[in-house]
Amino acid sequence: MIKFDYKIPTRLIFGAGKLDELGEIQLPGKKALIVISSGTSMKKYGYLERVEKLLTNNGVSFVVYDKILPNPIKAHVMEGASLAKSEKCDFVIGLGGGSSIDSAKSIAVMAKNPGDYWDYIFGGSGKEQPVKNGVLPIIAITTTAGTGTEADPWTVITHEDKQEKIGFGTDDTYPEISIIDPELMLSIPPGLTAYQGFDAFFHAAEGVIAKIATPFSDAYALKSIELIYKNLAVAVKDGNNLEARTNVALANTLSGMVESTSSCTSEHSMEHALSAYHPDLPHGAGLIILSKSYFSYFKEICPERMALMASVMDEEPNADGFMLALGKLQKACNVNGLKMSDFGIERSELPKMAENAYRAMGGLYFMDRKTLSREDTLSILEKAFS
Repeated sequence: MIKFDYKIPTRLIFGAGKLDELGEIQLPGKKALIVISSGTSMKKYGYLERVEKLLTNNGVSFVVYDKILPNPIKAHVMEGASLAKSEKCDFVIGLGGGSSIDSAKSIAVMAKNPGDYWDYIFGGSGKEQPVKNGVLPIIAITTTAGTGTEADPWTVITHEDKQEKIGFGTDDTYPEISIIDPELMLSIPPGLTAYQGFDAFFHAAEGVIAKIATPFSDAYALKSIELIYKNLAVAVKDGNNLEARTNVALANTLSGMVESTSSCTSEHSMEHALSAYHPDLPHGAGLIILSKSYFSYFKEICPERMALMASVMDEEPNADGFMLALGKLQKACNVNGLKMSDFGIERSELPKMAENAYRAMGGLYFMDRKTLSREDTLSILEKAFS
C-alpha cells in the first residue's frame, strides 16, 4: 500500500537570467551573511559582485564569509555562525555550489542555537540534540548543478578531527528561496561539470532503488535521469551550450526534490567515508568510482527498479540495460577511467572506510532494499578499487 509524507516548502526561481530577481523579490531580512567558498570563482566571474549590487538595490546590507572548502568542515560552520551573530545578520545566503549552500544551512542552525554543531548531529559521535531555537532564514543561489541542495533540507559537513562526514537537516533547513540561473553555470570546467552532474544522477538513481521511494520521488527521479542522460555529455563537451546547462540544472533541482521525497542509500555512506579521509576527493568522483560495483550488487535485489531507470536511458528495460547505459554515460563524459588511487586512496585503507561508512552514516543502510553487512560493504569497496 502506498504511503508518503510530502513537504517541499522552498520557492524555486528557475531559468536563465533569473538572478536579477534577487534585486526585486521580498527577502526574509535586512542583513545577510553571504557564504561562499575559499576559491576564486565567485569573485573572478563577478557573481559575488552581482549579488552584492542586487542586495543593495533591494535595501539589504551584507557581510561575506569566504572560507568554505570543497568538503566543508565543522570549524568553518562555527566560525561563520559566530560572524553572523556578531554582525547581527538576520538571514543567510549560500552562493556557489553544494559546499557553500550546505554550509549556509549549517551556519543558519548555529547562529540561533547554543553549543557545538556536532551536538545536533545524528550518527557517529553526534549527540543528537534537538534544534530548539529554529534557524535563520536561508536563501540558496546555486552556481553548479550537482547536489540539489537548493531543493532539500540536507547539509553535509565533515568533523575534521574525527573523520566523520555526516548529513543533517530539519524542516527548518529548507531554503526559503532558491535561485537556479543556468547562466551562472557556464563557467564550470568540463571535469567538474561531469562530477557534479553524476552527483545529481546518483541522488536520483539511489532515490529510485531506496525502499522508501514514492510515486512523487519516482517521477522526479526518472525525469532527472532522462535529462542527465541526454544532456550531461553535451554540457561537458560544450560548456557554453545554455540549453544543455539548463536541462542539467533542472535535473539537479529535481534530484534535490528526490532527496526530499525519497532518500540516498548506502552508496553515499561509502563515498562519505572515502572523502572523510581524503577530502580532496570530489564527491561526484567518489560516487562514479563506486557506482558500477555498487549498482551491480543490487541487480538481483531490485531488478524492476533498475529497469525503470533503463527505460528512460534508451536501453532495454532491465538491470543489465541500466548498467550498460551507466557505462555509456560515464564514457561519454570522460570519467569511466577514474580510480581510487587517482586520489591517494590505498587498498589497505578500505576496512577502516567500510567501518566508517557504518559508524558515521549508518542510517542510510536502512534505506536499502537489502541491508548490507560490513562484509558486503567491504566487498563493494574492494571491487570498486580494482
